[in-house]
Amino acid sequence: MVPPNSLSSSELDRLLPLVYDELRAVAGKALGGEPSGHTLQPTALVHEAYLRLVRQRERAIKNRAQFFALAARVIRRVLVDHARLRLAMKRGDGNTRIPLEDHLALQDEPMLDSLALHEALEKLAKDDMELSRLVELRFFAGLTLEECAAAMDQSRSNIHRRWEFARTWLKRELSQRDA
Repeated sequence: MVPPNSLSSSELDRLLPLVYDELRAVAGKALGGEPSGHTLQPTALVHEAYLRLVRQRERAIKNRAQFFALAARVIRRVLVDHARLRLAMKRGDGNTRIPLEDHLALQDEPMLDSLALHEALEKLAKDDMELSRLVELRFFAGLTLEECAAAMDQSRSNIHRRWEFARTWLKRELSQRDA
């Protein structure tokens, strides 16, 4: 059953052309650090994310920020699934590299393994699901702090404080992983 205020498949079909360019830009940033011969391109990432969005039964979306929050979660899943598939096929390193955006401010780590980020977010989610979601919104959807506050129904000052903590935690976690 589709909840009230949900986005139907036909509504999603009408919405996609309006947000397609933004989604493609987000996908391009997520894939910006990939090798030139990488098999997953921004257009393919957006299309796969769209197909997964259509297949979802529950899409309670009330505003732009919530749509991009859902899109971020789907894009993250596509990237992780793709990285796992490549790893399984190569039986070697096979890790997908994604550039960290300036908003993550991890200067020591200009490139990030998508599986490493996923694993760090899974670990963070065990302790603080909302903090993990905040990182997901910032990294995979490219939302601003204001947009994250709207999507998470929290004040901007609270989101800013939590973001500072998340950045620090993520930098430490990824540094420990590399050590």
